[in-house]
Amino acid sequence: MNDLSVITEFLGWCTLINYGILILSTVMLITCSDWVKGIHSKIFNIPESSLDTLYFNYLGNYKLAIFILNLVPYIALKIVG
Repeated sequence: MNDLSVITEFLGWCTLINYGILILSTVMLITCSDWVKGIHSKIFNIPESSLDTLYFNYLGNYKLAIFILNLVPYIALKIVG
């Protein structure tokens, strides 16, 4: 195995795992919103009314990080390789 194929495979698995976490987080926030909000509100002492904005920012930033740090390098290495 050459180094390029190892790095490509690594980034592919990183992308899949991170998308799995993103999907799990999204499903949890959609289906168990009241429960999740209650827990986060108590732990971090944040009003429940502002948690929707924080969740939206979290999911957007996480998705952007997956694109920039995992998916784009993976696609670039697939093209080069």
